[in-house]
Amino acid sequence: MKKLISFITTAALVSCSGAVLTAGAAEQDTKVLVTVSDGKSASPVLIQKEVNVTDIDSDGKLTINDALYIAHEDNFTGGAAAGYKSSESTYGLMLNKLWGIENGGNYGYYVDNTAAMSLGDEVKDGSSIYAFVYSDTAKFSDSYSWFDKSNAEAKQGDELELTLSHIVYDANWTPSAVPVEGAVITVNGKATEFKTDASGKVKVKLDESGEDILISASSENLTLVPPVLVADVTANTAVTASVSETAAETTTESTTSAATASVSKIAVVLHENFGEDTTTSAPKVSAVSGSPATGDKGSSTAVIAFIAAGCTAFALRRKNEK
Repeated sequence: MKKLISFITTAALVSCSGAVLTAGAAEQDTKVLVTVSDGKSASPVLIQKEVNVTDIDSDGKLTINDALYIAHEDNFTGGAAAGYKSSESTYGLMLNKLWGIENGGNYGYYVDNTAAMSLGDEVKDGSSIYAFVYSDTAKFSDSYSWFDKSNAEAKQGDELELTLSHIVYDANWTPSAVPVEGAVITVNGKATEFKTDASGKVKVKLDESGEDILISASSENLTLVPPVLVADVTANTAVTASVSETAAETTTESTTSAATASVSKIAVVLHENFGEDTTTSAPKVSAVSGSPATGDKGSSTAVIAFIAAGCTAFALRRKNEK
């Protein structure tokens, strides 16, 4: 019997140790992406920042509260003490301060594009958390929006096919996803010519290359919480060369035009100083010295031709240097 008890005790200890180790490993490996919008900026102030979630509030689980606290601790000036606050309420754990802004609890937070019930909701490895400050604290018209993709890899010149949706609520506060029509796509904060259609769909051409290019959207009819798509766009040498060649041609054309304008000005100066119309007047010779008295058409024309040739040669050299 003693041997049996000893065996059971040992087994229990091993089991508990294993559970603790497993829990510790799970906590260590739980990473989420956190995005925060302050309700004032056109783009989020924190974009898909990876956070290693630990049980900050010691409630025995990994939650939205833990993730947001750590995100502020790591990224907000002054840390979580300056930028973040939460407290218990009748309805559970609630948000009191987000990104340094206190507005009476008017915040929203979503996990994987689904509205959360409380800051105490658990998160899992790979989750995406989006917390935002309401810009409209009277009618709460801010509408959470998202693309059907959150990340993309592409080449410069490629087109991304996207669908933009936002959350609406009925009379019973039941949420549903609806397409966003007429939203203007922005790339790194700059408005583009691309707009979503009635189904919320749009094709976005990627003219820029680089890592972490932010694609978002804005609407004249809706107060959108800025959607986020981060794209890594590899430079396409063919596209880059084409853009450079076009720029070089434009520069050459501008230089040539400037040279032509300069030649025209020189012709005017010659006319004003020597009383000569370089296109029609006959040469006039000084009776004293035989040198041009009011201008020699042949000489001035030669001067203009020489200058024009020099300007053209300069323009061509600049083009070749490109």
